[in-house]
Amino acid sequence: MSMLRNILRLSGSVRTCQSRLRVPQPVRFYAEDAAKPVAATQMSFTFGMPGQMFYSDADVKQVDVPSGTGTFGILAQHVPSLAVLKPGVLSVLEHDGSINKFFVSSGSVTVNEDSSVQILAEMAVPVDKLDPAAVKEGLSKAQQELAAASTDLARAEAQIAIDAHEAMDQAIAGK
Repeated sequence: MSMLRNILRLSGSVRTCQSRLRVPQPVRFYAEDAAKPVAATQMSFTFGMPGQMFYSDADVKQVDVPSGTGTFGILAQHVPSLAVLKPGVLSVLEHDGSINKFFVSSGSVTVNEDSSVQILAEMAVPVDKLDPAAVKEGLSKAQQELAAASTDLARAEAQIAIDAHEAMDQAIAGK
């Protein structure tokens, strides 16, 4: 019984100490920029690869980008993001409704809070410039290289080539 009294006395002491201590109450803060209206209704788009620019600070309506997590669309006022390109079709929707499609092998995408977008591709080609016969030949060659590969590095390189050629083939087919 004396142990129970000590516990009760101790718990009363703790409550008394807590009431005498000034514990600051949590305060909620909101991002100042989130509360401000965003005026950007245009998207400044820059897209290129080493040695060639396709768009330089162009005003476009939307860009659809193939990334490691799937294809996603970018409009003005998109949340700031970084993404890695995967082989696939990058589509640019112009304000007049026309769509320009490019095959990209890999690269990076940067979406900034000022509605500017930069895409740097390792290799990019307008889809209408892809040669279907050359793509089929490249796919066949990559598959042969995979079958003949004797090291992990050779298998990985061959698999990357297969993935890229399959993505080009799908781009040509319009998938």
